[in-house]
Amino acid sequence: MERSIQEVAKAAGTTSRTLRHYDRIGLVAPSRIGSNGYRYYDDRALVRLQRVLLLRGLGLGLEVIAQVLAAQDRNGPKSASPEKAEVSILTAHLELLRQERNRVDAQIGAVERTILALRHNAKQSEHDNTEKEDLMSQHMFEGFDHTQYREEVEARWGEDAYASSDGWWRSLGAAGQAEWQAKLAVLNADWIAAAERGEDPESTAAQDLAERHIAWLRATPGTPAATPGGDLASYVLGLGDMYVSDERFGANYGGITGASFVRDALAVYVNRNLRR
Repeated sequence: MERSIQEVAKAAGTTSRTLRHYDRIGLVAPSRIGSNGYRYYDDRALVRLQRVLLLRGLGLGLEVIAQVLAAQDRNGPKSASPEKAEVSILTAHLELLRQERNRVDAQIGAVERTILALRHNAKQSEHDNTEKEDLMSQHMFEGFDHTQYREEVEARWGEDAYASSDGWWRSLGAAGQAEWQAKLAVLNADWIAAAERGEDPESTAAQDLAERHIAWLRATPGTPAATPGGDLASYVLGLGDMYVSDERFGANYGGITGASFVRDALAVYVNRNLRR
């Protein structure tokens, strides 16, 4: 089934002009252009548009969106059908949206508690009562601070590691941070898909994922993997164990089963490539 450009624009809350622009810059091409010059969109084109709009909603510019889409398409399952490939990519988007929802929910809760505390304090002032609530004790900034794990990072890898990583993260800006998160979500979704397929940790598919994972670690300043002369092998093995033992990390890979698969695949990669 195909939809006209007018139908798609109305359903997506955008304009025909915007859709024509997306076509010109290579973001979303119509499935065909009729003899009358009208653009028509099939299901695959609609899914592509949804991906673009999701990334736009995260604050990314069109140039960055094009880069993220290219990375997702390039790193997606090579042997999968177009439909399965789209499922893998949208699963990554879904995880990104859930993370954003959790962050916004935390901010909403923080603001709601602040409003309640302010109302309480206003009433206390009206009655000359000094028993007011401490706003900071109401988790006033929950959901706003990306440094909430600072002490844990410093305890594991040192103050320099945190400072380097924090400086790099801030330098990315909102768009760069969203791009980085989108690429990570794709990687995590591919790990989950491979585990669900029952891939052997020694398989080519699993080892390709392990190589991508380690490349991601190396490209993230502040991690021992990005530090020249660091013990990369021990660091990667330790991370694999942490993915399994710490449910916060295991959740990124679908739970303990997926995390165990990641750990085992990374261990195989380390023994084959980093311990010679």
